[in-house]
Amino acid sequence: MRSARAMTSANFLVVVLVSGGLDSMVAAALAREAGHALLALTIDYSQRHRIELRAAERIARALGAERHIVLPIDLSVFGGSALTADIAIPKQGVGENIPITYVPARNMTFLSLALGWAEAAGARDLYIGVNALDYSGYPDCHPEFIAGFETLANLATKAGIEGGRFRVHAPLQNMTKADIVREGTRLGLDLSMSWSCYDPAPGDLHCGLCDSCRLREKGFADADVPDPTAYAAPA
Repeated sequence: MRSARAMTSANFLVVVLVSGGLDSMVAAALAREAGHALLALTIDYSQRHRIELRAAERIARALGAERHIVLPIDLSVFGGSALTADIAIPKQGVGENIPITYVPARNMTFLSLALGWAEAAGARDLYIGVNALDYSGYPDCHPEFIAGFETLANLATKAGIEGGRFRVHAPLQNMTKADIVREGTRLGLDLSMSWSCYDPAPGDLHCGLCDSCRLREKGFADADVPDPTAYAAPA
C-alpha cells in the first residue's frame, strides 16, 4: 500500500509563487484552504531586499509546503529597476505611473519558471499573489496579463497541447491591501512573518517610507487590524 505522500494526486498539487510578501502568503494560504498540496517556488533574483527570502522560507514551512525551492537567477545583470540596480528607492509616496521599482518582465519570468516546475511535477495549477487595485501601475499585475499567460501556457507546453489544461489563479486580483489583510486574518495567518519593504532599515526593520511599506501600513489601518510590522519611520 502506498504512503499518504505517495498517494497525493498531481491534480491536487499546485505551484505557488512565494516571494515572502504579504500578498503571496495569503495567495498560498488560499490554495491550501482549497485543498491543494503546495509546491512553493521562491525566486532569488538578486533583489536588494533579500530579507524577503528568509520570510519566504518561514511562510513555506508554516503552510506545510510539500517542497520549497529557492531558485537563483541574477536579474541584476539586466538592471532597469530600483530593486536590482543601484537606483534609489522612491520614498515620496505612491504615484500613478509605473514606478522605478518595476522589474522588467518579472512576473512573466516567474510564471514561466513556475510553469516549468508544474509541468515537470504533473501539476496543472499555478497561484500568484498579484493584485491590480493597489499597484495598478504594474502591467504584469493586470487581469489581461494573467489571462494572456494562461493562454500562452496551454500553447507552449507538451502537457497543454495534449489536453492537460493549465490554470493561473490570481485570487487577490481584485482585492485592496485592506481586503488582503482581512483575508489573511480570516485564514488565521501570522502576518508578521511576511516582508514587504523594498529598502530594509538597519535591525531588519521595514523602512516605512517606500511604496510597499506605505501600502502595507495603509492596508492594516484600513482593515482596522493591528499592524505587527516594525517600521523604522512612519509613512
